[in-house]
Amino acid sequence: MSKSDLVQFEGEIAQVCPKGIYKILLENNKVEISAKLCGKMRRYNIQVVVGDKVTVGFSPHDLTNGLIIYRHK
Repeated sequence: MSKSDLVQFEGEIAQVCPKGIYKILLENNKVEISAKLCGKMRRYNIQVVVGDKVTVGFSPHDLTNGLIIYRHK
């Protein structure tokens, strides 16, 4: 699935869990979801810490697990 096919939401990192999983609090409806870093962020070693604003992409079929695709500055 390409990056353009993902449903995107804005959120903030709430908690860092083991095995590269992050808990993210979405801005639009205050729901906490789990997400992983996308491949390019892992490849270029982009660090994400608690409090960072991020863009999360979801598959249109499964809105429970997401991919962190962008970290806002």
